[in-house]
Amino acid sequence: MKKITINMLSSADKVAGQGVGSAYLELIKLLREDAKDEFDVFINKGTKYDILHAHTVDPINYIKLKMTKGKKVVYVHFLPTTLDGSIKLPKLFFKIFKWYVIKFYKLADHLVVVNPSFIKEMVENGLEKDKITYIPNFVSREQFHPLSDKEKLSIRKKYGYDKDDFIVMGAGQVQTRKGVMDFVEVAKKMPDVKFVWAGGFSFGAITDGHEELKKVMDNPPKNVNFVGIVERDEMNNLFNMSNVLFVPSYNELFPMTILESTNCHIPLLLRDLELYEDILFKKYPKGNNNEDFIEVLTKLKEDKKYYNEQIKNSTYISDFYTKEHVLEMWKEFYTSIIKED
Repeated sequence: MKKITINMLSSADKVAGQGVGSAYLELIKLLREDAKDEFDVFINKGTKYDILHAHTVDPINYIKLKMTKGKKVVYVHFLPTTLDGSIKLPKLFFKIFKWYVIKFYKLADHLVVVNPSFIKEMVENGLEKDKITYIPNFVSREQFHPLSDKEKLSIRKKYGYDKDDFIVMGAGQVQTRKGVMDFVEVAKKMPDVKFVWAGGFSFGAITDGHEELKKVMDNPPKNVNFVGIVERDEMNNLFNMSNVLFVPSYNELFPMTILESTNCHIPLLLRDLELYEDILFKKYPKGNNNEDFIEVLTKLKEDKKYYNEQIKNSTYISDFYTKEHVLEMWKEFYTSIIKED
């Protein structure tokens, strides 16, 4: 059987600390290592190919999609609404950029979305429903996995924490929509708990809320540690060091940090967003405001039985999003679009 050639277009890994980059790298690794007999994968090449798969909306990728004669696939990592609270641009430029994003997506023969709850909004933006396929993110268990108690203690010592500290971790770009200010406000109300945020200003000064957030990062509460942008290899250590992943984001598609942390079998605490319902099977504690978050974190800290139940829920999520399951979905997708006239 002739291999299917795929040219991946992406600049996602050029900016550190992005979930988009993590998802892109996981897919490349998956296809090259576990489906190398069926697919040849190129990255930003001008060689002949069967499928052109764009991961980022760079203008050069727009031109390549416009000119290609092969099958055109665009990976939808964000929608116009998810840009609100991420980057701060003049209203006119923001409006133009949102228009451009939809125009970019309309160039595709097929769109792949990581969360089915966004299909409705995509259709409302003029995208054709029969062109949209849902394939979830996944995370490698080789890279993200539980460590031994001895290893966890060693990591804690490295970051200045004790064995008995209760550590709440947050992760992602430091921006308004990620709920970083709420993360800090919750920490202020829980001085006996340690809070760690991994991530920084991936987009510099144009990050929404940059000035306010930078002041907090430069002078955080005593129990909050902003460790900055962390290499992916080190993220497994941070998850294992922590007792819970706290994601107070106001808007997401499918945070890679959730999958990474569940692979490490630590409980989640999420904001009560509709988009999580279909993809996380209601297997997570949630809250609508800081009072709710404090209540759940307190219960996780003090109620061992409840804590262990949430470990089981995280493990359930991890078991569903295995690379084997997701690989079969990608194989079926790529093979089916090649067969189209």
